[in-house]
Amino acid sequence: MNAPAKQTESPVEQGSLGIALLAAGAIATSLVMKYSGWTSLLAGIPAFQWPLLVALFGGGIPLVWQLLKGALRGEFGSDLLAGISIVTSVFVGEPLAGVIVVLMLSGGQVLESYAIRRASSALEMLARRMPQVAHRRDGDKTVDIAIDQIKVGDLLSIFPHETSPVDGTVTEGHSTMDESYLTGEPYQIDKAPGAAVISGAINGNSALTIRADRLAVDSRYAKIMEVMRAAENQRPRMRRLADRLGTFYTPLAVAIAVAAWYFSGEPHRFLAVLVTATPCPLLIAIPVAILGGISLCAKRGIVIRDPGVLERIDGCQVAIFDKTGTLTYGRPKLEQITTVKSLTADQLLSWTASVERYSKHPLAEAVVAAARERKLTIYHADEVSELPGQGLSGTVEGHQIRVTSRKKLLLEHPEAAELMPPTGSGLECVILVEEHYAGTLRFRDEPRPDGRSFIGHLAPRHHFERVMLVSGDRAEEVEHLAKRVGITEVLAGQTPEQKLELVREITRTRTTLFMGDGINDAPALSAATVGIAFGAQNEVTSEAAGAVILESSLAKVDELIHIGQRMKRIGLESAGLGIALSLTAMIFAVAGFITPVNGALIQEAIDVLAVLNALRVPWMTSKLTDYQ
Repeated sequence: MNAPAKQTESPVEQGSLGIALLAAGAIATSLVMKYSGWTSLLAGIPAFQWPLLVALFGGGIPLVWQLLKGALRGEFGSDLLAGISIVTSVFVGEPLAGVIVVLMLSGGQVLESYAIRRASSALEMLARRMPQVAHRRDGDKTVDIAIDQIKVGDLLSIFPHETSPVDGTVTEGHSTMDESYLTGEPYQIDKAPGAAVISGAINGNSALTIRADRLAVDSRYAKIMEVMRAAENQRPRMRRLADRLGTFYTPLAVAIAVAAWYFSGEPHRFLAVLVTATPCPLLIAIPVAILGGISLCAKRGIVIRDPGVLERIDGCQVAIFDKTGTLTYGRPKLEQITTVKSLTADQLLSWTASVERYSKHPLAEAVVAAARERKLTIYHADEVSELPGQGLSGTVEGHQIRVTSRKKLLLEHPEAAELMPPTGSGLECVILVEEHYAGTLRFRDEPRPDGRSFIGHLAPRHHFERVMLVSGDRAEEVEHLAKRVGITEVLAGQTPEQKLELVREITRTRTTLFMGDGINDAPALSAATVGIAFGAQNEVTSEAAGAVILESSLAKVDELIHIGQRMKRIGLESAGLGIALSLTAMIFAVAGFITPVNGALIQEAIDVLAVLNALRVPWMTSKLTDYQ
């Protein structure tokens, strides 16, 4: 699991940047030469035009070749019309117009390539978190080895503030570890002999010795990286709004230009039509509208990572929610303690907190917080173990304490049903002392107060066809929350791999909106049509998502949908206005009333009008939510 080298510009991005710099330099040089009086001829061509010709052939040919290959695949986007303008400018002796188009195309490619590279930085961040060297215990010595040389059963030292290279079990030492990269919550988990350690967790102030339970390539962190890489590689590519409009506009403009040339016999009319038809309203006004949407989102506490989110969110058909931290606040509180007669509530809570301090489960934090609030003693526990399906156990003050579920206890000890309180709503855990039922702790992780109304308005107001709740938590907890907020499609106990596969499967036939807050949601966030992360505590999750809601509010999601609608509406208005005016100008160019130079000036005026209209996007004064 070696970390990749730091990302650099791709060959495509480097080439486009070079062409853009060449075009900009050629335009500047040509203008300086022309207006400084350099009018001599070289090979029969004015000297000030030679820099433009160099840029046209050096930069225009690669760009036109790319566009031609796209056209052969049936891709007739708005860029193709600009490519035809480049070629035409050569034949009719208008190199300056051609180089300006070269600059526009290459600059756009640089920005788009940068955005794609930026979207892949989540994987780079994951890789950078992992150490490349582990400290293996060899008798009384400690030997540094590469993490891919770790074997199952090796004893490894984790020094203060180092990151665990593999999944393992503590054999010596007491410390705390930061596992927030997985949970999305800033928990510091106590570790003692017998406690599980997850790869990628950051050690606290004391050294630990762990036994490697898995190879580095099989550890949990490596698996998340593997799933994340698969999600990035299979991220669906959405067509840009300008390209969709260009699908019909480009062939129409070319047909009109060809007809003008054919019936008049004048190639300059062909160029005049193309100049007035150059799709600047598509290539400029729509990006301006998108930038306005990004600005408006920033004012509302929404960070846009992928500008395409603003184009796509209004068309999403399936909403998929994670549970904790998305539909709930992710902070369950202890509400009730029921014990057998031989124990007091404080005694049971003290022993339970002494074991739960070593767990990463959100309920564990609630137990420890409740014990501290009551100022109870929290002891060091020994022989701590948290095996899948077995619950959490440890020895506290000579007593064997086990934290498990009602279902698990009744499978092992059916007779305990007579001692337990009736099943209630909310969350609970069952405590065993010396393998005998001792009490039940009940918790409440309240859903966000606007959850039901927000979910209820998604279908009638925003045309969502399905709303789903998908969580890694236990079925009882997830189903209880689903009933509270009005969701009928529920999947519980889902791993990051299962979440990813579910999102990928639905996205094949429907556009999806996925909302989550933990790193275990990152693959699904990346694979969805639109991924929204709640909160900014986790940089990996934030980078994987297309948008980040800083205030963790469902109302902000609704605002984002409305901003997307506004951006798309004004963007289409701007593009439509520009296209309508361009088509009008093209008619006059066909008739011979507009020369290529005049056409360029008219097109500039059209561009200004389209851009001014697009600038209205961030001027938002009305309310952006439409549910109560």
